[in-house]
Amino acid sequence: MSDQGHPPQRPGLTRRDFVSTAAGAAGFMIVPRRVLGRGVQAPSDTANVAIVGIGGMGASNAQNLMSHNIVAICDVDNTLLENKLKQWRDRVYPAAAPAAARPAASAPAAPVSAYRSFGPSKAQQAANAKWAAPDPSATLKRFVDEQMPKVAKYRDYREMLDKQKDIDGVVVATPDHMHAIIASASMSAGKHVYVQKPLCWSVHECRHLVKQAAANPKLVTQMGNQGHSQDDARRGQEYIRGGALGDVTEVHVWTNRPLGYWPQGVPRPAAMRGDASKLSWNNNGVNQRLAAAMGQYPVPDGLAWDLFLGVAPEVEYHPIYHPFNWRGWVDWGQGALGDMGAHLVDHPVWALDLGLPTSIETIATPFNGDTYPAATMTYYEFAPRQGKPAVKMVWYDGGLMPPRPEELGDERVDPAGGILYIGTKGKMVQETYGQKPRLLPAERHNSYGPPKETMDRVPHESHELNWVNAIRGRDTISCPFSYAAHLNEIMLLGVASLRAKTKLHYDGARMEVTNSPAAGQFLTRAYRRGYSL
Repeated sequence: MSDQGHPPQRPGLTRRDFVSTAAGAAGFMIVPRRVLGRGVQAPSDTANVAIVGIGGMGASNAQNLMSHNIVAICDVDNTLLENKLKQWRDRVYPAAAPAAARPAASAPAAPVSAYRSFGPSKAQQAANAKWAAPDPSATLKRFVDEQMPKVAKYRDYREMLDKQKDIDGVVVATPDHMHAIIASASMSAGKHVYVQKPLCWSVHECRHLVKQAAANPKLVTQMGNQGHSQDDARRGQEYIRGGALGDVTEVHVWTNRPLGYWPQGVPRPAAMRGDASKLSWNNNGVNQRLAAAMGQYPVPDGLAWDLFLGVAPEVEYHPIYHPFNWRGWVDWGQGALGDMGAHLVDHPVWALDLGLPTSIETIATPFNGDTYPAATMTYYEFAPRQGKPAVKMVWYDGGLMPPRPEELGDERVDPAGGILYIGTKGKMVQETYGQKPRLLPAERHNSYGPPKETMDRVPHESHELNWVNAIRGRDTISCPFSYAAHLNEIMLLGVASLRAKTKLHYDGARMEVTNSPAAGQFLTRAYRRGYSL
């Protein structure tokens, strides 16, 4: 990997820096294409977008961008790509009339919450009035009728960037290990980029992308943590910034993933070595049997497995890896913290102006080094900053939960995911994506009322359209790399502590683990031959 000896340092970023940078990035757009040059979209145009990775969130991103022009789709799995196009076509032109549906069973009544709901903010309503939201059915039909016959298909992002010159922006929705290298190549080609979370696989990649984005301020960058553009998330920010909690000193963040989503804590598939009948039924013997029982499978027709591996080490194909289950494997994913941290850790980092942590310690159920463990807890310590006290943050996944606050009373905390803030004047909870912010207890929430609205809202809470509208000069970008890379570094330090099997004392200015030099290897990785940032 290039530039490993001295990875770029992340300059300090205040909220004021972020706002002025984002405003400048939007402001430069209001000029003709001939002035802007290659890859930059004039505000009067419709953006030409390429999607790299169409199986999961890439398909969702594409659908949310179909009011623009999807000009290219790149995926290493031709079968997956063609199936997705067929699904869209069948939705517009079903092969046969659907059978008469049975009357829907009446859903059980939702429990009555003691917490008042204040409805959409006035700021959100004003933002929605700026432009009409696209009709999803109409845009899908337009895509199927007009764009699908012309869309270019690729397996290798490098070929796409080399051949197709009409692309204005690239959406990167591949497995995590390819995010940074595709985003970097796209920016080098003059393309705006939208990258699914987590932004990067390694801390070094975070530093690289934020440096590259800063060197190319005309390019609009966005990370795909869509909750960052939601009204509730910003209302939660306004509670905290408005002083409703006083000084926040402790934060607890949890998700139930990977439970019910993808496997973790399992052995890597491998042929049985020796005579299975002679194995003991201890942990080692059971794991060897499980590994062999998974069998061996040929690479499916249509899948370019070498391109899937990309920067990662050589591993033989197995269906437990692709599609989707790659997220639980160290080679390609970042587990539950990498997956959901961008939707949950985001909100305290954003609201509290948290810098990089000074110490990080992850404890876990057994970890074999290949696939992430079934459950983890990560303890972060953040130093005091700008007159605000130190903060302790704890992450829980795999069904682990923080102690239940007494102030909740009979209210049920959502086990799927949430955030608990503990401040000198009170407590607050939010759910995944920053939804349903509410002060504790209910009596205080109801008497306090909605917080003073001080933050702008994203029209229709559309994270993808926020990106293309920022490209067109019509909006300020929500979650640019200047912020997203910092958030991801915090998340990935928890993964690094897990892999290093030790507490990390961290010097963020130098990107250095000070108590365990050997742990520094988990902040970066060596790429396979043929790939470099």
